Amino acid sequence: MEEVKTPYVLGIDVGTQGLRSGIFDLNGNVVALSFYSYPEYHPRPGWAEQDPFDWWKAAQDTVRRCIREGEIRPEEVAALSVSASSCTVLPVDRFGNPKYRAIMWMDVRAFDQAERINATQNPILQYAGGHESSEWMIPKALWLKENLPEVFANSDYIVECQNWMTFKLTNRWVTSLNNAICKWNYCPTKGGWPVSLLRELNFEEILQKWPKELIPVGETVGELTRRAAHDLGLSPGIPVIQGGIDAYAAMVGLDVVHPQRLALVIGSSTCHMALSDKAIFSSGIWGPFFEAVLPDLWILEGGQSSTGSIIKWFGDNFTKEELKQATEIGENVFDIFDEMAAQVSPGSDGLVVLDYFQGNRSPYQDPLARGAFWGLSLSHTKAHLLRAIYEGTAYGTFHILETLAQAGFEAEEMYASGGGARSHLWLQIHADVSNIPIYLTKVEEASTLGTAIYAAYGAGFYPSISEATLKMVQILGQVYPNQTNHQIYQFYYDKYIKTYFSLKQLMHEVSTRVGSGNQLI
Repeated sequence: MEEVKTPYVLGIDVGTQGLRSGIFDLNGNVVALSFYSYPEYHPRPGWAEQDPFDWWKAAQDTVRRCIREGEIRPEEVAALSVSASSCTVLPVDRFGNPKYRAIMWMDVRAFDQAERINATQNPILQYAGGHESSEWMIPKALWLKENLPEVFANSDYIVECQNWMTFKLTNRWVTSLNNAICKWNYCPTKGGWPVSLLRELNFEEILQKWPKELIPVGETVGELTRRAAHDLGLSPGIPVIQGGIDAYAAMVGLDVVHPQRLALVIGSSTCHMALSDKAIFSSGIWGPFFEAVLPDLWILEGGQSSTGSIIKWFGDNFTKEELKQATEIGENVFDIFDEMAAQVSPGSDGLVVLDYFQGNRSPYQDPLARGAFWGLSLSHTKAHLLRAIYEGTAYGTFHILETLAQAGFEAEEMYASGGGARSHLWLQIHADVSNIPIYLTKVEEASTLGTAIYAAYGAGFYPSISEATLKMVQILGQVYPNQTNHQIYQFYYDKYIKTYFSLKQLMHEVSTRVGSGNQLI
């Protein structure tokens, strides 16, 4: 008699640098994980685009590989869900054919549109930290209308990556309530869609280009179509459960489902997700978002636009040989980087990095800000540059924590995930700078696990997301702050804060000139 196996759940996480699929059992143990990278396109400074067909190709490759390497049968996958980076905006026809490359979340071309939105001072902006981001849906959709009017007019839908992937799986156009609340200015406590704001912008037509049905995370969207099942190597008819924003899924995958905890999701960017049982309004912090994931709870979100992407920039430009050697011997790149940065003492011998390579998301919400290195001398090496990047990005996280604290939210614990969590030194520096302990979970890829938790809950294996998280997330270790280093970093953190105000006007002038295409050839 054939052994009856426990059901499995599949989480698909569409990230910035690539897509990761993971199959898990109902205790959160990894059965198989697979990653597929794809390119970004940066046609102009501050712009970032992707080809959506790369996402689907990556899903096909990774899901099939997970099935094969996990040695399971397709019919043993009981449910699946997909989360994605946001707000990556895509104009499509009703069949899902793109009309333009996807405008990535980090793209800040819609700066002028965001400024016009902010000038309205519409009350709904109170739920966006008082300031609309150029990364969000409405500014980007408005940019499309004003700069690519034919593309806008000929698009049946203006959606996000998450919508498009769900359509590919189910042949249904729906919107995740998570995305709508957190990136589309949908406010459940203020009547839903931001009609008054759109009316002020003379942009109510966008409502006709958004999928009408809103589905909360963890609820069923539909069944996996035969065509999608064929592409992915799965069985048709599997329940497809609504996912949402990858950072919010990571919050769930880190067991940050209780107030006073903060999820630190370190990927290409870093997201800071905090749960509160009351609404906290703070300039420079996104939200508060009511019931965007969990019932009766508010979510506060901070973020740094560039963190892991700066590490990648450093590697691509300064350590190609070291990275090649690491690949040849199968060594983790962060082992190489940590060994290099550890040669330098805290404070990087006076070298300070401003981490605004792709603008500042929180708390200044300044897309025209740019990165900077200062304090350089002839004694500094590339090891100093790397250590200073580690420290500068940690200063950015601490700045967000201080902003939250000033608004009334004190983080007592941080739970880290993402590619950056593979760097013990980088995490130690985060703990030292912030003076807050950091906890690590068994599954590093918390966004993939959190998306699978949505699937497990939606398929009926657990009565709530919190109950599923309790069973499926396992704490593995912790990083405690070093008080001596914390004292050292307080001095340099002060200089980090002052750097922005010293350079702000210069950065704006140069960013505006370069972005307008008026630079000299």
